[in-house]
Amino acid sequence: MTNEYEALVVGGGQSGLAAGYHLRRRGSTVALLEAGPEPTGSWPRYYDSLTLFSPARYSSLPGLPFPGHPDHYPHRDEVINYLRTYADTLDIDIRTGHRVHSVDHGEHGFTVRTDTGAAFTAPRVIAATGAFDSPHIPTVPGQDRFAGKLLHASEYRSPDQFAGEHVIVVGAGNSAVQIAVELADTATVTLASRTPVKFAPQRPLGRDMHFWFTITGIDAAPVGHLLRNPPTAPVFDSGRYRAALDVGRPRARPMFTSVETDSVVWPDGTRTPVDAIVFATGYTPHLPYLSALGALAVDGRPRHRGGLSTTHPGLGYLGLEFQRSLSSNSLRGVGRDADRLAHHLIQRSPTAKTSPRQRRGSAR
Repeated sequence: MTNEYEALVVGGGQSGLAAGYHLRRRGSTVALLEAGPEPTGSWPRYYDSLTLFSPARYSSLPGLPFPGHPDHYPHRDEVINYLRTYADTLDIDIRTGHRVHSVDHGEHGFTVRTDTGAAFTAPRVIAATGAFDSPHIPTVPGQDRFAGKLLHASEYRSPDQFAGEHVIVVGAGNSAVQIAVELADTATVTLASRTPVKFAPQRPLGRDMHFWFTITGIDAAPVGHLLRNPPTAPVFDSGRYRAALDVGRPRARPMFTSVETDSVVWPDGTRTPVDAIVFATGYTPHLPYLSALGALAVDGRPRHRGGLSTTHPGLGYLGLEFQRSLSSNSLRGVGRDADRLAHHLIQRSPTAKTSPRQRRGSAR
């Protein structure tokens, strides 16, 4: 059985929900296909203590302010509850438990198939699956021989996993530093990175940095095309993280050069026994369902310009890092990209629209 819509969204996290909002606002009938049990994206799988670096007032999706005091920094579980509430406000057909495995394109548009055996058709498709399922772990000589725990930050949950151990956290960004400082309360921790950690004040001149990003226009500026190989972003800090590194909890060192069975080798040739290595080294786009479509480059990254596919009219992307701006893959920025993308997809691949009352999203 084929389900016909005017737009399909693959992925039910913040990007997919924002896409559904703006497509529906323009009158399109929309189905959102989410592999998991609820439309909360990857948030339930992030580590337990994760806290946003942006205040609630700058952490909202379009049409629904984030609850609580506007200047508080939301916890992971607050974001999960917010996304649940947001999904309930959308007049779209949300299908959970539908993992997309292929997308085909023909004369009459796209056909999207899921592992349930269902097929969905539409003239427009937005790929909004993010990157959590494609963690990036750089190759270090000897790491295949390491007998300890070697994992990506996407597998990290809490310090309890590493109590009393010597752990190396690899990375210089916000997640790397947040995890390393948290671990240092229960383990011996070294923070290893190719470049030194750089800090930026969380509240310059008494206002959160996102205030300054907003009033200066930096946050929304279309500079994404200039950042194909961007430097590591600075760690936003109220003083806690810099102070922790200053006293060696964790200790910061240049990246190790190789890994042995139970230790790492540093650039000066010294060795340190280690029980676990946690790579907080980012992600790459997760778009395997588009591989047969011819929409991806050899490295698996989408061919696009500002989120619009350069290979298939009617195909778009949301939630890519630096897709269009500095905030493209964040709660605060994805709504802007979704608005622009929905507008261009509808303009470029026009179809007769039904009235919003002719077909409404089915109950979940």
